[in-house]
Amino acid sequence: MPAPLVSIASHDAFFDRIKAFCGQAFTGKVSLDTGGDDSFNDKQLIMHVRKCDERELQIPFHIGKNASRTWIITKTGSGLSLKHDHRHRDGSHDVQTMYGGHTLDAGWPEVQSFPADQYSKELFVKQGIPQSADNTWQMFIYPNRFSYRMVRQGREFRVDFDLTKPITPPKAPWGYQD
Repeated sequence: MPAPLVSIASHDAFFDRIKAFCGQAFTGKVSLDTGGDDSFNDKQLIMHVRKCDERELQIPFHIGKNASRTWIITKTGSGLSLKHDHRHRDGSHDVQTMYGGHTLDAGWPEVQSFPADQYSKELFVKQGIPQSADNTWQMFIYPNRFSYRMVRQGREFRVDFDLTKPITPPKAPWGYQD
């Protein structure tokens, strides 16, 4: 018999609030971007709570026709992990795949923060973007809105998704199967 996967109430509530939308997709918009990155402008932004089990949530984030990103939230037994699975069109892994962070505290049922983990810090330095080593990703889940936020000194980025208007889910992200 495997050891039990332990968790705390605020992490479970956050996980379960997102999991309740499993199978659904929603459009979003950039609500804040202090970095001037225009790669999201004029593109349809879609999050799809695609695959859910008791331990992991897979949430592809489509930017127009770009299906390279999937957020993976995992119960670890010592909190929640957020990883960014980045793929190329052929499904192969991007060099910057699986960066992310891990909760350091209880957070709230509606909000969890994921400061960059050591793997991510070293990856960012190796990739020549050491400023990203200070990233903290946050996810917010409210009855009508899901938000994804990245913040570090000098930069803040947030996308808000309207949970009141589900849309037809997109095809599987690059490297995944329908």
